[in-house]
Amino acid sequence: MAPAVLLLAAALTGEMWSAIEAVYAKTLAHPFLTGLTTGKLSRDRFQFYLMQDAHYLGAFGEALRLLAEKAPRADWAATLRKHAEESIAVEKQLHDSVLASYGVGEREMKRTEMAPANYAYTNHLLATVRGGSFRDGLAAMLPCYWIYWEVGKELKKRGSPNRDYQRWIDQYADEGYGASVRQVMEMMDSEGEKMSAEERRRAVRLFVRSAQYEYMFWDMAWRKEQWP
Repeated sequence: MAPAVLLLAAALTGEMWSAIEAVYAKTLAHPFLTGLTTGKLSRDRFQFYLMQDAHYLGAFGEALRLLAEKAPRADWAATLRKHAEESIAVEKQLHDSVLASYGVGEREMKRTEMAPANYAYTNHLLATVRGGSFRDGLAAMLPCYWIYWEVGKELKKRGSPNRDYQRWIDQYADEGYGASVRQVMEMMDSEGEKMSAEERRRAVRLFVRSAQYEYMFWDMAWRKEQWP
């Protein structure tokens, strides 16, 4: 079922979400996420996730700044730059504080390289933003925003007995974060109104691929994925 935030079935974002309903359902059922709410997720897996996510955020911020340069409207460019600076800083603060409490410092972070799925996902985003249109880049970036918001709201209903896991859940269920997600969705729907049928199909394909990578990211953390 599509989230309640969708207002118009004909909107491009509605078409996009319909295309990932199965992936999203599989995502919510993943033991990494269910473990957050039961509190049974092992700390080493959560630590692995946070360390990988810290690397991901650097690439995500770069992709947002590159996307802002292609924005067809000055206010959109300003919004994307603001997201790159402020939203990512908030996430980094959570990462740093939790990892510090686990005894993970800057030196260990620098020694840790991106896991395969993380490397593939960030390269997918950067390649799409650099080589494609603004619409392509926005479609590829949107799942990271939107899926985290939907996951945060769903997990918030369940709660977690683990303080660190609850902090993570609260961050993505927060209305302030939701406002940022809606801004990007509105950009996508505005651009969708001007797209040809083929352009819409391409945007949906890019959205689906990133949604699949989102699932793979949590699965990567669950398996503590390593290079062969």
